Amino acid sequence: MTYQLNPQEKKEIKKIQSAYYIQPTLSRIDNFIQSFDNEKEGCKLVFNELNQIITNAHPEVDKILDERIKQKIIKNKSQAKKTVVGNTFPFAVIYIFLQNKILGNIKEDIYITSQPSIIDGFQNIATINIGGETQKPDCDLVIYSLDQDNKLDNCIILSLKTSLRERAAQTYKWKLLMEIATSNDCSVKEKYDISYNVENLPKICFATINFYNEINNPQQRGMLKFFDKAFIAKNILGDLPNFIAPMSDIINFVNEI
Repeated sequence: MTYQLNPQEKKEIKKIQSAYYIQPTLSRIDNFIQSFDNEKEGCKLVFNELNQIITNAHPEVDKILDERIKQKIIKNKSQAKKTVVGNTFPFAVIYIFLQNKILGNIKEDIYITSQPSIIDGFQNIATINIGGETQKPDCDLVIYSLDQDNKLDNCIILSLKTSLRERAAQTYKWKLLMEIATSNDCSVKEKYDISYNVENLPKICFATINFYNEINNPQQRGMLKFFDKAFIAKNILGDLPNFIAPMSDIINFVNEI
């Protein structure tokens, strides 16, 4: 028996499928899943293929952009490409996540969204107070569950990046700030008047598609040690460091958390 998406999840899927540039990627995701006799297994493993899938979709996406330029639907191809690059990875992750939920790989009471403002209680867990000012995390997706009053219970703040550079640093610095704020004995917390009153701490996670092979750079790879979990959406030959997991592991991680 398959899970029936709720109205919000259907809205997420519709938003993704309506993006003019996403079809070449979605069709490759679907084809990969359907190539397995056991689609539940294929739906897990396709997370690890996202680097290759998105790379292979580039020529088709480029043709779509050229056609839209020709039809004067868009004026600036380079600007359009920024939108494509910024949205394709998170859209693909949400799409695959929901397909896994439909097939029963992910528990029915676990949700995903790119719009944390819809979650009652998220604003509180995403705000650290520093002497009258605030700091908030870089957040591309939230994976969460709700309590009996439909308020936020547990959640994972997930930062998704094609590159590890500045954005990974931005995210792990917030994670360190959260740990300072929740420490029982920390002079830094007192010095800067840092406060963060949250009952269930969020898990702060990072996922990269590793387009630029930065995972092989010790300086950049080392940033991933600061996260509760780091994922890579690319098949890597050989063993990964113990603090980095294949993206397919996110299914077991969210079910356990």
